[in-house]
Amino acid sequence: MARVFLGIGSNKGDRLAYLQSAVYEIARLHRTSVRRISSVYETEPVGLKEQPEFLNAAIEIETSLGPNDLLHSVKELETKLGRMDQVRWGPREIDIDLLYFDDRVINEEKLQVPHSEAVNRRFVLIPLAEIAEDYVDPSRKLGVADLIKFCKDTSSVRKTKFNLSLEMLEAS
Repeated sequence: MARVFLGIGSNKGDRLAYLQSAVYEIARLHRTSVRRISSVYETEPVGLKEQPEFLNAAIEIETSLGPNDLLHSVKELETKLGRMDQVRWGPREIDIDLLYFDDRVINEEKLQVPHSEAVNRRFVLIPLAEIAEDYVDPSRKLGVADLIKFCKDTSSVRKTKFNLSLEMLEAS
């Protein structure tokens, strides 16, 4: 089983409901289990600034799916949950990013692992640090805490009172 980290985010519609649905659907993927879920953070948009703030979280999963199969599955989940791409970096119902896949480095046309922008985004690194402070980025050979220290992103990342829990999944 591979140790994988996903980032999830939403800034359109019922943001929390989209995150909850994403976690639930990820847990239902074949040969996949959710191990840890970060707190939910409210974050400033990056890129296109004139849009609502995001809710973001990080998820640790274990899966026997390969990287490309997992990417395909989460992209299908985005569509199933109602994502409609419109503007690059614009508002979205749900975004699910494959951040890290074990200690693998993959550079393919449709798949880059580690995620090419993860180290440049506080809204990815701060939730990730909460659930994987021991993880070392395989490209940079730095732990998550050091990645945060060197991150040039200054956008606001605030922990909310909302939680996405494993117990929520077990009750479903």
